[in-house]
Amino acid sequence: MSTVKYTPRLADKYTKEVVPALMKKFGYSTVMQAPKLEKICVNRGVNGAVNDKKLVDIAVDELSNITGQKAVATTSKKDISNFKLRKNMPIGARVTLRGERMYEFLDRLIAVALPRVRDFKGINEKSFDGRGNYTLGVTEQIIFPEIDIDKVNKITGLDITFVTTANTNEEAYELLKELGMPFKNIKKDNN
Repeated sequence: MSTVKYTPRLADKYTKEVVPALMKKFGYSTVMQAPKLEKICVNRGVNGAVNDKKLVDIAVDELSNITGQKAVATTSKKDISNFKLRKNMPIGARVTLRGERMYEFLDRLIAVALPRVRDFKGINEKSFDGRGNYTLGVTEQIIFPEIDIDKVNKITGLDITFVTTANTNEEAYELLKELGMPFKNIKKDNN
């Protein structure tokens, strides 16, 4: 009996299409030089978590549904009296995706979630950090089909960070573009 190992569609695309394209563009001598996606970190702060502890539990559940992996609550690092915040109070939720789940989440984000954003014209290509990582801010969690709109009591956003092995922004941009990220095509006017 032979077992066929499952590989996500984008992981397959990475090895068959993206790596050769990156090698051709940047002139890498070996496949190992081509940048790859290491992990995707999804982070969400919860407004009003100081007064209502249930909001953090809801955020953890929603993030777990969106990513397909159990999210954890994040806690405050220090006391801030103006915000009535004490050290180690739950104030958000986060999850780090690697491997198959990372590629599955990226596939759903590109194919299903981003096209559901109102007036979507592509994502900003200026959100690179200089070391080959990209952060995307999503303003509404309801763009994900896993979220039941009728059960949402508050629309909040989340940050999605793509951590790559690329050394420069240009390499990371090409990697994400080849994987299918819908960047805006900014045309420079000479007027």
